[in-house]
Amino acid sequence: MAASWRGVALIAGWQTVASLGYYTAFAATGIIRTVFGLSELFVGLFITTTVMGYTLALLPSGALVDAYGDRRIMTLAMGGLIIGLVGVSIAPSYPALLLAGLLLGAAYAPAMPASNRGIVAAAPTGHTNLAMGLKQVGVTTGSAIAAVLITSLAAVAAWQSGFLLIAAVCGVVAIVFGLRYHGVEGGGHVHGPDLSMLRQTAGYLPLVVAGAVIGSTIFTTLSYTILYAEDVAGVGVAAAGGILAATQLTGSMGRVLAGSLADRIGGVHGPIRVIGLQMLAASVLFGILGSVPADPRVVTVIFAALGVSMLGSPGVFYSALTQLVPRSAIGTATAVGQMAINIGGLVTPPLFGLVVESAGYGQAWLVPAVLSGLALAALGLVHRQVGASPLQGARRGSGP
Repeated sequence: MAASWRGVALIAGWQTVASLGYYTAFAATGIIRTVFGLSELFVGLFITTTVMGYTLALLPSGALVDAYGDRRIMTLAMGGLIIGLVGVSIAPSYPALLLAGLLLGAAYAPAMPASNRGIVAAAPTGHTNLAMGLKQVGVTTGSAIAAVLITSLAAVAAWQSGFLLIAAVCGVVAIVFGLRYHGVEGGGHVHGPDLSMLRQTAGYLPLVVAGAVIGSTIFTTLSYTILYAEDVAGVGVAAAGGILAATQLTGSMGRVLAGSLADRIGGVHGPIRVIGLQMLAASVLFGILGSVPADPRVVTVIFAALGVSMLGSPGVFYSALTQLVPRSAIGTATAVGQMAINIGGLVTPPLFGLVVESAGYGQAWLVPAVLSGLALAALGLVHRQVGASPLQGARRGSGP
C-alpha cells in the first residue's frame, strides 16, 4: 500500500468504530451495576474479564496479522465485535455477561497489531508519530461516542438499545472497509512469535514494562470515571457519561499533540520523551484528584487534563514500539506491548475497587498516581538503553 493520508484516514475510521464497539463495556459500568445488582468489585471483574479476552487473543492476532496482512483480519474482527455486542445485550445472568465480555475483548484483539502495521506503511515520510496519533484518536473518539450513546439511550429506551445500534454500525463498516481498503500483505505463513528477538532489542523490555503501568492507569480510570462521578461528585448518569466523553475527547487532542511533538523531536527518543512528560503530568493530576473536594466542575477539569496526559500517551507508545523492531515483526511486537497494557488493566481495576470499598476514592486515586511515577522511571531506562544502542532509535531493518 502506497503511503498516503487517505490510507491513514481509512485505518483511523476503522479504529474509531472498533473502539466504539469495545468500549461499550466501560461506558455501561453504571448501567450494568444497576441491571445485575453488582458491587464495585464485581463491576471491576466484568471489566477484567473483557480485558482478559482481549489479552488472550493478542499473540494469535499478531501472528495472523504478520502472516496474512491487516485487511482480512480487520474485516473479520468487526464480525466478532458484532457477536460480542449482541451477547452483552441478551445476557440473562452475570456469568453469561462475563462470557459475552470475554468474546467482546477477544474480537477487539486484532485492532492494534493490524492497524499499527497499516499505519507504518501508510504514513507519509516524516509523519509516522502524527499518523499514529491520528489513528489512536479513533480509540478515544470511539469510546467517547460509546460513553454518550450508551448512557443517553439507556435514559430514554431499553438499556440494550445502544449495544444493538453499535452492532449494526459495525456490520456496515465491515462491508465498506472490506471493499475500500487494500492493506498490507503479510508473509503468507503463520509463525510463532519471536520473543527472543524482542527481548534482545534495546529498550523494548522496559518500554513494555512502562506499557503495563500505563495500561493499569488507563483501564482503571475508564472503569471508574462514571462511578466516581455518580457516587462522589453527585451527578446523574448522563452527566457522568459526559465527563467520560470529555476525558476521551481531550485524550484525542493529546494523541495528536503528542504525535506532532514527537515528530519534531525525531527518532525513537521523540515519543519516549513525550510519554515521560505525559506520565509526570498524570501522576500529579491523580494526586490532586485524590485530595480535592469532588465538585463536578473541578472533577471535569481534572479528568479532561488526564485525557491529554494519560489517555494521550498510547499513540506515541506504539510509535516507539514500531521504531524499535523490523517491519515484519510489528504485528507481534505490538501484540506483546498491548498484552502488557492489558495485564495492567486486568489486575488494577479490581484492586482499585477494593481500595474504594475499604478506604474511599481519596486513597484509591493515589494508586494510579504512584503507578504513573513508576512508568516514568521505566521510560528513563528505555531512553538510556536506546541511547547506548548503535541503532540510535532508528527502525531496525528495511524488511516489508
